[in-house]
Amino acid sequence: MTSKILLYYKFQPIADPDAVRLWQRDLCEGLGLTGRIIVSKDGINGTVGGDIRACKTYAKKTKEYFKGIEFKWSEGGAEDFPKLSVKAREEIVSFGAPGELKVDENGVVGGGTHLTPQQVNEFVEANPDVVFFDGRNAREAEIGRFKNAVVPDVETTHDFIKELDSGKYDWMKDKPVISYCTGGIRCEVLSSMMKNRGFEEVYQIDGGIVRYGEAYGNSGLWEGSLYVFDDRMHTEFGAPDDPDYVQLGHCVHCSEPTNQFYNCANEPECRQQYLSCEACREKNPYCATCTAEHKAATASPTSR
Repeated sequence: MTSKILLYYKFQPIADPDAVRLWQRDLCEGLGLTGRIIVSKDGINGTVGGDIRACKTYAKKTKEYFKGIEFKWSEGGAEDFPKLSVKAREEIVSFGAPGELKVDENGVVGGGTHLTPQQVNEFVEANPDVVFFDGRNAREAEIGRFKNAVVPDVETTHDFIKELDSGKYDWMKDKPVISYCTGGIRCEVLSSMMKNRGFEEVYQIDGGIVRYGEAYGNSGLWEGSLYVFDDRMHTEFGAPDDPDYVQLGHCVHCSEPTNQFYNCANEPECRQQYLSCEACREKNPYCATCTAEHKAATASPTSR
């Protein structure tokens, strides 16, 4: 049995998000697909995995309601997702500003200009002052990002509005800015919010990092690995032993090169993910913060 993963999103007004949620849940359960789907009044965002025939049926059925929706195919399957989660929320991307985003039948109103992967390279070559702006959280950028990208100090998408309003990035407001994220959906919203705040020339990559990486592998402007939100944790667009591959991630304990994230073993008190090599993970299954706290708590009085 051949398995695949589908990634997709579509911005369009939805009159009854809960009805769409129930339909999507029943459709996935009937096809044996697992993954995560979020529905809101502004559209749908999902990643599902399973048998390739089931994925094709799912895509066909979903296209009947979401006209023009595009699906990205990736390696993997249902085994990469522990369960099926289908939820209706205020936002399909949680920036914490549900009233700010405007959506019509054509998608996001007032968002950034879309660039294909080829247009990104051509644009950068013609505009040396262009700025890449990472629309993901700082953890994702630890293992991969565009060359010389600005990486905001954010842990979740909820932090972006505060960051943009802080004034840290006002120097970018009169420069061409290419926002980017995994599959493009976060930048649909982020680019709109940036334009609302006075960033004059904002672009976004059509299909996000995924489509750019598929087009250029290790030979383009992307460096490192791509963080993904399933059991794989990361994926590459070319062989790690390729001479053009750039290694960015390093173990928090010994600084050896690694792209592998782990959940801190100090759960549920700590929910941090951290980079670790296999050797250090076997000896110490804790993040750097919990490791330091553990050492401090177990230190003998004479060693303090």
